[in-house]
Amino acid sequence: MVTYISILRGANVSGRRNIKMKDLKALYENIGLCNVITYIQSGNVIFRCAETSPGHLSEMINQAITRQWEYHIPVFVYQLRDFKQIYSSNPFIAYLNRDITKLHVTFLFNAGTPSAVKILEEQSFPPDEMIIRNNEIYLYCPNGYGQTKLTNTFFERKLNSKATTRNWKTLTRLLELADTTYE
Repeated sequence: MVTYISILRGANVSGRRNIKMKDLKALYENIGLCNVITYIQSGNVIFRCAETSPGHLSEMINQAITRQWEYHIPVFVYQLRDFKQIYSSNPFIAYLNRDITKLHVTFLFNAGTPSAVKILEEQSFPPDEMIIRNNEIYLYCPNGYGQTKLTNTFFERKLNSKATTRNWKTLTRLLELADTTYE
């Protein structure tokens, strides 16, 4: 059995596409995923199953959500080892020593084209900072994520990819839950 972490884009935001976490947990279990744990109301789920591709799991979960609630919600799925790599690679902690309460990671469903990424990297959005690595964008938002222009919608438009963002506290807690529960 392999541990995975999934994060949903746009569930339970602004009163739209509401899914109770106990119902989401039941849905994951009904499609054969095991040891399901949800964390906070925004669609963060840790689970175990036989090793398979994250893309396959993403599609399977998305289809089940669509059948159950008639919502099309992008589902980002990572093996625990890959999620740990994303976490430990945050350049704002590793090299720049930024305040972790101001850190976020935007997950991209697929990387933008090299030209789109280059154009975005050449832009500046003070006081906010971003570093793009693979399918993740590490954010430092000193005035808070609610005040930044670097939102999911912004990145989706600029990079033509679905995006979802989590704060550092959420990422840390997901890893703690996975480690203490499964490892």
